[in-house]
Amino acid sequence: MYQNQSMNNTAETQPSRKRKSGCCNGFKMFLVSLSFCFIAKALGFAVMKSSITQIERRFEIPSSIAGLIDGSFEMGNLLVIVFVSYFGSKLHRPKLIGTGCFLMGTGTILTALPHFFMGYYRYSKETYINSSENSTSSFLTCSLNQNSLLNRTLPEIVAKGNEKEPGSKMWLFVLLGNMLRGIGETPIVPLGISYIDDFSEEGQSSLYLGILNAVGMIGPIVGFIMGSQFSKMYVDIGYVDLSTIKITPKDSRWVGAWWLSFLVSGLVSIFSSIPFFFLPKSLDKPKRKKERESSISLHALKTNEETSQVAKLDNHGENITGLFQSLKSIISNPLYVFILCATLLHFNSFIGALTYNFKYLEQQYDHSPSDANILLGVIFLPTFAAGLLAGGYIIKRFKFTLIQVAKFSFSVYVISFLLASVNLMLICESKSVAGLTLTYDGNSPVATHKNIPLSHCNSDCNCDESQWEPVCGNNGITYLSPCLAGCKSSSGNKKPIVFYNCSCIEETDFQNRSNLAHLGTCPRDGRCMKKFYIYVGVQMLSNFFTSLGSTPTIMLVFKNVHPELKSLAVGFHALIMRVLGGIPAPIYFGVLIDRACMKWSISHSGKQGSCRIYDSTLYGNTFIGMMLVLKFLALIFYIVLITTMKKKNQKDTKASENGRKIVNEADLEPLYNDGHLVPSARTNNEAHI
Repeated sequence: MYQNQSMNNTAETQPSRKRKSGCCNGFKMFLVSLSFCFIAKALGFAVMKSSITQIERRFEIPSSIAGLIDGSFEMGNLLVIVFVSYFGSKLHRPKLIGTGCFLMGTGTILTALPHFFMGYYRYSKETYINSSENSTSSFLTCSLNQNSLLNRTLPEIVAKGNEKEPGSKMWLFVLLGNMLRGIGETPIVPLGISYIDDFSEEGQSSLYLGILNAVGMIGPIVGFIMGSQFSKMYVDIGYVDLSTIKITPKDSRWVGAWWLSFLVSGLVSIFSSIPFFFLPKSLDKPKRKKERESSISLHALKTNEETSQVAKLDNHGENITGLFQSLKSIISNPLYVFILCATLLHFNSFIGALTYNFKYLEQQYDHSPSDANILLGVIFLPTFAAGLLAGGYIIKRFKFTLIQVAKFSFSVYVISFLLASVNLMLICESKSVAGLTLTYDGNSPVATHKNIPLSHCNSDCNCDESQWEPVCGNNGITYLSPCLAGCKSSSGNKKPIVFYNCSCIEETDFQNRSNLAHLGTCPRDGRCMKKFYIYVGVQMLSNFFTSLGSTPTIMLVFKNVHPELKSLAVGFHALIMRVLGGIPAPIYFGVLIDRACMKWSISHSGKQGSCRIYDSTLYGNTFIGMMLVLKFLALIFYIVLITTMKKKNQKDTKASENGRKIVNEADLEPLYNDGHLVPSARTNNEAHI
């Protein structure tokens, strides 16, 4: 009999072990697949951010329109995120995530398609004179007959038959492709996080979340490195003779092969979708049951009103009425609302900074798009990933309560704010540009960069004042074009291109009378480069502390709501981030940055295009100042959050003590079917994560 009993126990244990092993393998497969998906999602994010400046130049649009294109991702997210987050938890979550990855890849590839339908990129009015003729004087200088040369450009363009106005509405297709990418990304985060939290071991979800976010940082690192390499390639590579291209990647008119990054990123996203179609809908883990039982025992000690509210949430069904009741429950939770406001302000600051950081590095410290991509991908992002991983580990290691998590987030964000404030002292002065910051003879500063009259050194040259073909005089001053510098001749097609006999350079108090100018703007001085190295160190530290508080903040979002509403809480949080952060932040940051523009490109139809050069001081003060204002307001909400949590904790502690007295007096001994006593209930704010 004993032997039979032993055999029965063994027989019962083996399937249990098999189920446990299969369950664990299923969870591990999901975790690996989701990690790959996070990499693909972050890769697409990095590719769009790193290409914003290139898209702005290619389609001849201002930063505000480029910000609208960037925000179209969030618009796509907005269309479906609430329904995916609410109904998605009732459906096959892995398959929904896989479908989203496929759509995300398709949208990314569609973003690159306008490149194949547009004509060749024209960075100046003289571009195709060079392509069709081996001219020995390919730039408009003071000695040329400007009218006849400009008249020659039009028939050559017509003869080529490949040209379209760069400022046409083709950017709308980029916007639509990015919007589809946003729709595809929607189910990944809310459904992925809820799936992990449901089927991971108790207390491990924060660690897995930190690992996911840290592994996901591989995507931006690869994306920025890839963007760096592609930005060195000319946009029409394979279609034009590169020997006729006179500008370099440091030129503000240079456009790299931005479309290649989107093609690669789209294919990666499509491949990442495949594993999800072979994963199970759910895993047989006891955690979800325990959570439900624990929540029932906790809520048994609350007031009748709270109990009835939870009952409504548990029985709302899969309908629109239940959705609105659940949303009402979340929005009426003050802790959730304060977390929402704080993270929203931080998210605005983060998105605005990331969208225009490339432009900031180019304009402030004279770095090419390739250099900016390497800096963000290889230097800044690894510190950000380290912070994400460390944040998840710290919560698990020290077993913080929710109040301690909030205090921890507040502390690291204070440090991040102080570090970001240092950047105000690292702003470089604007470049010396004749016709913008100085008179055309280079001798006197001007009060405004608008409508500066010509000087006698170039007044007889019949120059096109809208032209942007910058040259650097050997007096250290940048001139808008060889003509406006009064240059009479050039070295032709020989590189580097040099201009001679520049009368406006001769007018300055420059001792060397050779009066030469080289193609391109003048480089920054040594003082600005020293500020740049300090800026890199400060940004690395600031990124680390910012990301250190990111994982704890996400935990606060869904640990302060009822367990049944975790997916909806994360989804609604993501929705608000998109609506009030991801969409408007790139636009209003772009509008503020446009105000600092000193020289706009003028299209061939006379319309304003993209900005060529900015007032560095105004740009820096506007860009850094806006980020600091948003960070400071977020800290205020964190103070309110922590204060409210403390008050609620004290109130719940008293209510819990009264509840235990009632339970003991009524002698409600078995609350569970197995006859065990109810454990002492902790309040939500006291419970360890």
